[in-house]
Amino acid sequence: MKTYKYKIGNQSNTIRIGNLLDDMWQVHEYFHKWQRQRYKDGLPYADYHAMSAHLTDLKKTTHPHWRALPSQAIQEELKRIHLAYDRFFKRLGGRPHIKKRHKFKSITYPGPAGWSLKNNRITLTLRKWNPKTRKWQYDKVPYTFHKHRQWHGTISRITLKRDACGNYWLCITTPYTDFKPLPTTGESVGADFGMKDAYLTLNTGEKIQSPQFLKQSLTELRKLNKALSRKVKGSNNWWRALHQLARLYRHIANQRKDWHYKLATDLCRRFDLIATETLNLAGMKRLWGRKVSDLSFGQFVEILKYKCQKHKRELRQVGQWTATTKPCSDCGFHNENLTLSDRRWTCPECGSHHDRDINAAINILRAACDPSVEQQ
Repeated sequence: MKTYKYKIGNQSNTIRIGNLLDDMWQVHEYFHKWQRQRYKDGLPYADYHAMSAHLTDLKKTTHPHWRALPSQAIQEELKRIHLAYDRFFKRLGGRPHIKKRHKFKSITYPGPAGWSLKNNRITLTLRKWNPKTRKWQYDKVPYTFHKHRQWHGTISRITLKRDACGNYWLCITTPYTDFKPLPTTGESVGADFGMKDAYLTLNTGEKIQSPQFLKQSLTELRKLNKALSRKVKGSNNWWRALHQLARLYRHIANQRKDWHYKLATDLCRRFDLIATETLNLAGMKRLWGRKVSDLSFGQFVEILKYKCQKHKRELRQVGQWTATTKPCSDCGFHNENLTLSDRRWTCPECGSHHDRDINAAINILRAACDPSVEQQ
């Protein structure tokens, strides 16, 4: 599946998308609370079909105003809730929580129902109450978006999103895959993630430094946070300062993601096999905090997986408990006295002089090629 993202311009009727998201949040909140109350009452979990049947009753009794909401989008929200609880019961995630109103950011339309697309214009089929006829009637609302590129394939679903800056986005998902394999190079590389000397250290000796975009913007972030703290919460100036701060955070995230994509593409062009290590990023974040989030190694690995699949490259990740730092890459001696402050060390067995990160990258590549070593 491939998703294309387009920005919806500022228009007089975009407020209706915001109102639609807020109304959909009420559905989200109600069914989460309903599931929790059933648990307290000793009743079994109600799956997607039970929630759909309950929704039908609610529209006839206590929540007739939900008839104005797109039925396809409500069904997709119920599927989201069901999948969240299903993961919880399988112990794949924590207990689903109720999102706050301002953090409920998206609704999804499956298939071609409830919307139509033509060029750079999407028309949503909404409902509104006609006081004269005292009936619900359909209302087609058009929106123009910035179509900076053409999507390919048959559209399977669309998603409307609202970000923290107050902007709206259209996401179009298709099953089309334009994977283009790159010519083979016959080269393999092991990459060691680091926080001190380099972002990535390759077994070839090359060290790639991270720009650390969050660190570069700390001064401006402090200024905007100070300006926000001086405003009366909820006032127009407070919202203006909040959106200004959100725009800076979005800019930092876009810079980081752009750099990660370019780095992943460069590695795929140069190597056929890329080996990395699996890290406990949550534990590292508790120790080193902001810098781990700024480097965002987890996001880079996900982008690298996508790029390797697209360009027909092989990505291997060695297990978290595989020894890669302390063993000597020449003789295999384990240096148990090695600490984080030791950036270079000499093997007491064979006398080899090692750079800590380069030695780890060599061991990562060797472990990735060894079938007896645990792979992720």
